[in-house]
Amino acid sequence: MRRMKKTLIFGHKKPDTDSVMSAIGLSYFKNMLGEKTEPRILGTINKESAYALNYFGVKAPKYLNDVKLQIRDVNYHKGFFLKDTASIYDAYQAMIQENLTGIPIVLENGVLSGLVTLKDLSSLIINENTENLYTSYDNLINVLSGEEICRFSDEIIGNIIMATYRSTTFMSTVALHSDDILIVGDRHSVIEYAIESRVKLIILTGDSFIKEEHVELAKKNHVNIIRTPYFAYKVSRMVYLSNYVKTTIRLLDPVKFVETDFISDVVDTNNKLKHTNYPVVDKKNRGLGLLKITDLSEKDPKKVILVDHNEKLQSVEGLDEAEILEIIDHHNLGSITTNNPINFRNMSVGSTATIIYLLFQERKMEIPREIAGILLSGILSDTLILKSPTATYRDREAVALLSQMAGVDYKEYGMNLLKAGTSLVGMSKEDVLYNDYKLFTVNEKNFAIGQFFTMNFDEIAKELDEYIDVLDRVADANNYVLVALYVTDIIRNGSYVVFNRKGSGIIDLAYQKQMEEGEFIEGCVSRKKHVVPAIMEILES
Repeated sequence: MRRMKKTLIFGHKKPDTDSVMSAIGLSYFKNMLGEKTEPRILGTINKESAYALNYFGVKAPKYLNDVKLQIRDVNYHKGFFLKDTASIYDAYQAMIQENLTGIPIVLENGVLSGLVTLKDLSSLIINENTENLYTSYDNLINVLSGEEICRFSDEIIGNIIMATYRSTTFMSTVALHSDDILIVGDRHSVIEYAIESRVKLIILTGDSFIKEEHVELAKKNHVNIIRTPYFAYKVSRMVYLSNYVKTTIRLLDPVKFVETDFISDVVDTNNKLKHTNYPVVDKKNRGLGLLKITDLSEKDPKKVILVDHNEKLQSVEGLDEAEILEIIDHHNLGSITTNNPINFRNMSVGSTATIIYLLFQERKMEIPREIAGILLSGILSDTLILKSPTATYRDREAVALLSQMAGVDYKEYGMNLLKAGTSLVGMSKEDVLYNDYKLFTVNEKNFAIGQFFTMNFDEIAKELDEYIDVLDRVADANNYVLVALYVTDIIRNGSYVVFNRKGSGIIDLAYQKQMEEGEFIEGCVSRKKHVVPAIMEILES
């Protein structure tokens, strides 16, 4: 039975405090309801988020690179492989039982040795020399449904001989050696001759009787003896199938895949090779099973819940290959579509963390201090300590109650939180741009808006041309019509606007005047309300 995988909950790329805290808070909420979820992040935690997590003693979520379909998301044949000392017969039976045409072969330590196919077995049985045996005593017992009479060797190597002549003719014309394997019925004189010749093995067919004196002689001469109910003809056909399956390997270095390989890469490879079967291994090349190419139709995509975004460009790579279960957001409707109906909660509030708080309230669930603290941090960050025009009465109510649960003065804590995120120490210009960075699409035109909070724009102003050069490079490399950085000063209640040179026309139209680089726009503190709608209106027209 396939174990239920965890649902991954995450915010947007270049995560801000609200997206990080909302993912953590929602994951806790879901898990308390008995679901299995895990919060993740799509980028590096910023200084502000790190401050909040450290303050309330909450572990940062793990990084999520993508949700693309991998081999482990496919119902391939896990555990389907054989050790190289199994018999050819075992390999054949395993393939028939599972209705497969190939089986991976592994060494004793589990490392992949090769791949055997039904085609290989058919070719060997028809074309190869079937007079040689290289197998184990146990394999012979198993394949021939045999009975142990005398056993002195675990491994049997030799040449197969059948006693088909008259006894006198056989003994006078056939010289037996220590590496011979004799198939014989109840021909006691031939049996005695073989034991005295110290052959490697005697296979008694048809449950033949063997004299006690011959058994004692075999023990003295260390001759292996097996008795089988099969008659000579069947034994002659079956005995070769007891050979080690490793003797049949033709693909010693088959094309294989690691369980974490992407399905898209498997498809690309198969389009070139057109194989039916591929071994699946771990990173140490140990066998895990077999992927039949038709298994790709039985997918179990990663299940995800999105918070604080519903724009495809802002989300994780491979989102189209995942199953979106739910979206919780406070932004305008974006470009994400789903194949099935989902729970979508979108509210006009200042923070996604406010919506998560309301979920707890609606269920009358207790919120522990650390979860209250991180939800409070998300709200204070996104609403600029409730000073942003996006702040609503729901945000204010949430802050009042969450600050009590967290045991902090929200104004004092909020100011320390924002200060922690405004330091430029150790940050490159790219770090400043990508600290809180989002992509948007209008009429097939893409634009990006970065927002950075600081109380000292002078440090940025000193290197303004270099910041503009960075915006130019990002815009040109990605074919964005605009890349702008809004440096927000919450004390002055406004933002300094820096933009790529080719995007100046869009900025001029958005503010209905010729804008200077680094110009301060009073009252512009919310990207959602003050920035994105104005730019979208220009691009839509």
